[in-house]
Amino acid sequence: MITISNLTKSFGDFDAVKSVSLSVPEGSFLVLVGPSGCGKSTMLRMLAGLEKPSGGTISFGEKTVSDGERGWTIEPAQRDTGLVFQSYALWPHMTVAGNVEWPLKVGKMQPAERKARVNEVLSLLGIEMLSHRYPNEISGGQQQRVAIARMIAPKPKILLFDEPLSNLDAKLRVEMRTELLRVHRATGATSIYVTHDQVEAMTMASHVAVLKDGEVEQFGAPQDLVAEPRTAFVATFVGTPPANLVPVEPLGQAIAVAGEAMGPTFALERPALAMFRPEDLSVSDVAGPRAIAMEFAEASPVAGRVMVTGTRSDLRLTAVVDRAPRFAPGDAVYFTLPETPSALFTLQGERIA
Repeated sequence: MITISNLTKSFGDFDAVKSVSLSVPEGSFLVLVGPSGCGKSTMLRMLAGLEKPSGGTISFGEKTVSDGERGWTIEPAQRDTGLVFQSYALWPHMTVAGNVEWPLKVGKMQPAERKARVNEVLSLLGIEMLSHRYPNEISGGQQQRVAIARMIAPKPKILLFDEPLSNLDAKLRVEMRTELLRVHRATGATSIYVTHDQVEAMTMASHVAVLKDGEVEQFGAPQDLVAEPRTAFVATFVGTPPANLVPVEPLGQAIAVAGEAMGPTFALERPALAMFRPEDLSVSDVAGPRAIAMEFAEASPVAGRVMVTGTRSDLRLTAVVDRAPRFAPGDAVYFTLPETPSALFTLQGERIA
């Protein structure tokens, strides 16, 4: 449905998006995820037609809608897309029904059809009882539902979401994730969703593109990114909690892990970063083989288990265990590593094993 080829966006000497290429299947739910400043919102704005690419092309189906080399782009209103902003951008002088009806008026839909479509989408979002209220008379979560209703009313083929849940409290965010997926299934549209929250990415997406510094670090199904991260950045960004990366290096016939000799547990030819999954680590208040001494930072319950975090200098380790001794902040806690890591990366972050 969407093909992005060598897409680039520059602001002066700064490249916000660097030669990105993606192919998004029809009906999929793609999430663009990454830290602030990675280029994900800039990509979404180019897809919406709000920014003109500096290079590369964007195609919807067989139709090219932006061409950076030729310097042209199809206007947003002609792209058959819907967009929800982080701020919702509702018109305060219009009722809920008026907000939803407005794009249908612009599209010259007949009054009877408009009324029927407004009632249909308000019912779909469960806000039909709010039709005569104004935006300042409803809650943030209800305002978001109105923004989504307005977006889907014209039946666009592509839905674009720019961090739409970031203004909501934690409980409402979880509820609205379910609601957005229900809307996605009901419309059959191809959806692209921008967030910096990897939990949202991994729970909502059929496809995920992890961005860093304007480039795609990895693109694929959520479970593939967790199981087989291609870079150290992806390994430490996805997953709840994400994987641990520990510096390792050859030490004669042994191996130094985070600066401590551990014995010849796995083959290693040069310094690297070893990935250990949190569920593969154990914690104790006494030292033992393959244990790294850390300073206890925090512990929190996670789905019936305990997530324990320790720090030492710039190293941070997290383990997910069935139960753990009681620690106070600053106590010594020992993290025991498995004999072999789940993956190895170069010091530059590229996967090597």
